[in-house]
Amino acid sequence: MSAASGTRRALRFVLLIGAVSLCADATYEGARSIAGPYLAFLGAGALAVSLIGGLGELLGYGLRLVSGRLADRPRNLWPVTLCGYGVQMAAVPALALAGSWPVAALLMIVERIGKATRNPPRDVMLSHAGARIGGFGWAFGINEALDQAGAVVGPLVLAGVLALHQGGYRLAFAVLALPAALTLCLLTVARVTYPRPEEMEAEPTDTDEGRFAPAFWLYLGAAALIAAGFADFPLIAFRLHQDGTISPSLVPIFYAVAMGTGGLGSLLFGRLYDRHGFGVLVPLTLVSAAFAPLAFLGGPWPALLGVSLWGLGMGVHESLIPAAVIPMVPAHRRGSAYGLFTGVYGVAWFVGSAVIGLLYGVSIGSLVAFSVAAELAAVPLLVLISRKRGNSR
Repeated sequence: MSAASGTRRALRFVLLIGAVSLCADATYEGARSIAGPYLAFLGAGALAVSLIGGLGELLGYGLRLVSGRLADRPRNLWPVTLCGYGVQMAAVPALALAGSWPVAALLMIVERIGKATRNPPRDVMLSHAGARIGGFGWAFGINEALDQAGAVVGPLVLAGVLALHQGGYRLAFAVLALPAALTLCLLTVARVTYPRPEEMEAEPTDTDEGRFAPAFWLYLGAAALIAAGFADFPLIAFRLHQDGTISPSLVPIFYAVAMGTGGLGSLLFGRLYDRHGFGVLVPLTLVSAAFAPLAFLGGPWPALLGVSLWGLGMGVHESLIPAAVIPMVPAHRRGSAYGLFTGVYGVAWFVGSAVIGLLYGVSIGSLVAFSVAAELAAVPLLVLISRKRGNSR
């Protein structure tokens, strides 16, 4: 196979997996956009909403320690990926049948477990393709942009359902069965067309001595602080709904705006990362730290800006983590590195969510102070990593 042919084939793979991500996100991000109001509708309180979101993220990231290790073996890439997507796509439409908030909470957590299972092997496959198309940041940026496009479509569809059928949460979740089925169909096409994605990366680069570089551990600490400071959207939506800041039908629209901002930001910052290196994460973190005061203290328009910055920070950080980690770890341990990194990220997210949920009941001001402080505490570490790496890829 010629170099040009290999590049085209790798790009097609990135776009196909991006289409899978688009449909999957339309499914589960559509569900997450109304998760907070739905739990409140079923009788859950603010602390329960925050803890459910935090526990879901804990499992959604923590279990990647297991799936990441499995992804170090090429023969496991597709089976683990297919299993994860299958669990996730089944859990979302089942929310239409939930009769109480504990049942709904369980299904939301199962959906996160499905995501935990499929993400590391999927990212390893994308890393093989990224080596062919000229940049890891670009490969993951494309995937995240398509991913976030789905995260725009899903919430907008559900906003329409709720606008036409007030309180029609069950109907909204049932509608998501369609993109869920399409996700699994596209994934099957990808599996048949690309049975051995590791062959796309002919000469993977490796770190010295096969160990994780010191920068990996510094980045892990910075990412943990960032994760702890990000409030879960269900809690943001809970606040917007309970305070009457916006109507319930606008909540998924706010979420769609956040996802769209994150998708566009991922394309931009993916290109910037490939050209300018790790340092691009510093201004991103500084800007996105402003989400909390805007989303929790402002009226409708400041809240919309805050939610947009929340989406920008979440989307870009998540898309650049796998790209930034690649040069810090040996090629044959990427799956384990992704699993460890995102596992710690999830634990930090859970702890932060619990603290933020408790502070919500104390004062919104203390919640905002904690969130901003955690985000800004990561900046010195990011600056140090950028300097150690010479601000290079």
